[in-house]
Amino acid sequence: MTLQAKADTESARASEAEILEAARRYSFRARMDKGRVEGPVFVRGAGSEVEDVNGKRYLDFNSGQMCAWLGHNHPAISAAVAEACDTLVHAHSSYFNDKEVELAERLAALLPPPLEKSLFLQSGADANEAAVNIARKYTGGFEVASPHVGFHGMSDSTRALTYAGWHAGYGPPAPGTMPMVAPYCYRCPLRQTFPDCEFACLDTSFELIDAQTSSRPAAVITEPIFSAGGVIEPPDGWLGELRERCHARGMLLILDEEQTGLGKTGAMFAFEREGVVPDIITLAKHFGGGVCVSSVTTSAAIEERVVESDFIVTHSHSNDPLACAAGTASLDVIEREDVPGTARRLGGYLRSKLDALAARFEIIGDVRGRGLLQGVELVRDRASKEPATDEGRAVYERCLADGLIFSLRREGAVLRFVPPITTTEAQVDEAVEIIAEALAAVGGAR
Repeated sequence: MTLQAKADTESARASEAEILEAARRYSFRARMDKGRVEGPVFVRGAGSEVEDVNGKRYLDFNSGQMCAWLGHNHPAISAAVAEACDTLVHAHSSYFNDKEVELAERLAALLPPPLEKSLFLQSGADANEAAVNIARKYTGGFEVASPHVGFHGMSDSTRALTYAGWHAGYGPPAPGTMPMVAPYCYRCPLRQTFPDCEFACLDTSFELIDAQTSSRPAAVITEPIFSAGGVIEPPDGWLGELRERCHARGMLLILDEEQTGLGKTGAMFAFEREGVVPDIITLAKHFGGGVCVSSVTTSAAIEERVVESDFIVTHSHSNDPLACAAGTASLDVIEREDVPGTARRLGGYLRSKLDALAARFEIIGDVRGRGLLQGVELVRDRASKEPATDEGRAVYERCLADGLIFSLRREGAVLRFVPPITTTEAQVDEAVEIIAEALAAVGGAR
């Protein structure tokens, strides 16, 4: 009996073993961070928790794939999707639809001038790819640079600009891409110390960019906080200095706020902390409240020039009304519930608990992040900063068994926590206790 046939009967739900056996036979296993076919198998979620097929409850401190950060199955998103299912799910992408225009107007009201022209795609990789092509069309340049701990997607062109990993075995990267030295102050590749370094990473990066460009460079694409690269936060002033150096060369600055925007860091957009307005910004992840939608937003001047040069970006589901309705509903929730304010408050509480763990456990070398995007870097020795990769993986497995989900980054040395905005302080306490027990089990205490 197939799983579907079993589901159609009144018998008990298929067991985990049965589902995993079917997965071994039929499911493609190309999953980020997981190549094995094993549980848990999730069947439902609500707020900050998910449940597996065995009825076991987990605190989801990764918000799914960071896309359920407003909470799993948020009722406002579900209602918007239900309404779209009764009106217009899909529309001809050569024409406008009312939900697309409504979302574009709402997004323009949230972003600072001159960012006001938006298009909507499906994934973060789609949006970053479109942003890069907009920059190339606008500037007439070709080369695009990205910091060496950045993550921008898994399509061919965005993988070429993703230096946090996931390169091996794919052949030569797309041409016209190059890495920059990231401002990873905890592990500075140049052995410098901020602020005495005076942004030596940017000096080095642009010297290399200038030396390598074959025509003229088009853009730098960067995250304001490097999430998948290990929750690495640039020092104050780096983003503004980067923008100045880009503009001095006629390059555009693209900010990938797909993992940092729309309230997660305690501000509506992470770039607001430094008052640096990018030329292009991309959004995704929890933008659709769990429904896949992404955006690219730029100025009217940039949009005008690239459209006049016959720039076209579209997919079968670009600007779909169902996805755009979910996007508008997510903005409603973010504004109505003051999600950035909650992220500041709850993120501060989480940070205080993680700092307390650092005081207890010698294995914690660094705690960093902003709002509800927090990272803990594990080291075998605080002086040498040798990464505790095996220990991190052991902590992860122990926490998963005890009902806590998060992500490992930097080959296991960084624990990344992205709890949904629906998380309570009691749930933070529960999660931190699970982490503490796991750290003690791997011998991380003083």
